[in-house]
Amino acid sequence: MDQSSRYANLGLQEQQLIAAGRHVLCAYHFKPRAGHDPVAAAAHFAAESSTGTNVEVCTTDDFTRSVDALVYHVSQLPDGDHLMKIAYPNELFDRNITDGRAMLVSFLTLTIGNNQGMSDVEYAKMHDFWVPPALLRLFDGPALNIVDLWRILGKPLVDGGLVVGTIIKPKLGLRPQPFADACHQFWLGGDFIKNDEPQGNQVFAPLRQTIPLVAEAMRRAQDSTGQPKIFSANITADDPFEMIARGELILETFGENASHVAFLVDGYVGGPGAVALARRYFPNQFLHYHRAGHGAVTSPQSKRGYNSLVLCKMSRLQGASGMHTGTMGFGKMEGCEADRAVAYMIERDAADGPYFHQEWQSMKATTPIVSGGMNAVRLPGFFTNLGHANVINTCGGGTFGHLDGPVAGATSLRQAYEAWKQGVNAVEYAKSHRELARAFESFPADADRFYPGWRQQLCR
Repeated sequence: MDQSSRYANLGLQEQQLIAAGRHVLCAYHFKPRAGHDPVAAAAHFAAESSTGTNVEVCTTDDFTRSVDALVYHVSQLPDGDHLMKIAYPNELFDRNITDGRAMLVSFLTLTIGNNQGMSDVEYAKMHDFWVPPALLRLFDGPALNIVDLWRILGKPLVDGGLVVGTIIKPKLGLRPQPFADACHQFWLGGDFIKNDEPQGNQVFAPLRQTIPLVAEAMRRAQDSTGQPKIFSANITADDPFEMIARGELILETFGENASHVAFLVDGYVGGPGAVALARRYFPNQFLHYHRAGHGAVTSPQSKRGYNSLVLCKMSRLQGASGMHTGTMGFGKMEGCEADRAVAYMIERDAADGPYFHQEWQSMKATTPIVSGGMNAVRLPGFFTNLGHANVINTCGGGTFGHLDGPVAGATSLRQAYEAWKQGVNAVEYAKSHRELARAFESFPADADRFYPGWRQQLCR
């Protein structure tokens, strides 16, 4: 059934929709199945996203029609796919009965729901969305971000710079005491340690044994260095009561250092419910959103779901304090230099996506977290591409793969940042900073790629 007469209005003007602020706007790349008209397929997609079904029903009234999702743009893209833009009335989105706030589950259910399985649409993937001010203010947004970490670490609260972090490696297989020992070693040179996404309450490393040892390692590292340290603990679980139990155990165990604890949540696999629970039940803790598994939909190879920019925008709405944004081609994960737009979207009060300009209305920023194959040799180029270093960098192999161990590894990261901050070439800086020089020797393939001739300059 062709529903374009009801669910498509190509005469609507985007700027007028934005000025009115009564719709959420979504942009998709899609491909209609062979033999199906693009506008008709798009209209069917919008109908399934909102008030429609595959036949006319007698229960539809004038009010129902007033909250139809409407396709307002369809055009062909250079690669042969089509661009489809849909306006979703604000009223369609579910609100909490407890406080009237908006929820991301409802946003996803409508915009990335049953429409992903439409028989006349071969695939559709959201590439951007825009939230009007009236709905934006109904989302929680972050409670804390990097400014709060800078405050703990005694750094300037404006442009406080890099938070030097790591992931304990190996990510699985360490028993409680070796895990805590690795934490202590890194903290002698670095700031921030995160549980990796699979680390939790394994039988060989029970949380009730591991956390007290990590808390004690933090105390010893702070006493010996005179510097505060931060631990990001994974509290992800299927059961919200299990997440609460883990969080309360961790805070009680860290005691006087409870403010030095962040809570990591596997936001993609755990879902919006897990993120909202952590944001609302533990509002005084930095909420570390890990995106493990996201590549199943965000990868350029995937034609369905949504891209990384959409995922990051959603994380800010939910209240993520920090969000993994990738390494923009400088690490081991998929990405390119242009991915800096993803970081800009979550850290700035206004930013451009591929299709929409989003004003965040002073919603607190979400901090970019840079992780995945980074080391001291790769960092300066990353900072230059991004234009700043106000990020959390968690280098696992880049720290524990340093020839002189994790203390030197952490120190090399800090030295790479200082070199970039001072505008000094990293090879030149390494001549008087041993840990950075040894990072070049620790990661020679990276050094050859980014700094040809480094061996001659460092006499290696």
